[in-house]
Amino acid sequence: MAGERHGLAGIIGSDLLRNAKIPLILLVAVVVSAIVVVTTTHETRLLIAEKEHLVLERDALDIEWRNLILEENALSEQSRVERVAVEKMHMQHVNPAQENVVVLQ
Repeated sequence: MAGERHGLAGIIGSDLLRNAKIPLILLVAVVVSAIVVVTTTHETRLLIAEKEHLVLERDALDIEWRNLILEENALSEQSRVERVAVEKMHMQHVNPAQENVVVLQ
């Protein structure tokens, strides 16, 4: 046994398994905890980026909806409707003298 050569890693590993089980378990727990923290942070950042994208999309849709409401109001103004009726459809106001009342009996 005196002539045997052992690697440093083997000596450290066997010593840790024999004498330092609690620190080894704590080391594994710290490494697992660190991996979980990194993974959770990455997923959180992805979700925040997606939320910001959705907020921008919502704002764009809100602006488009407001523009459509303004356009609807502009197209439904009474003066515009009357002008289109006269110019394009050749409609005109009826004089009371030209009115015919039909009564069904």
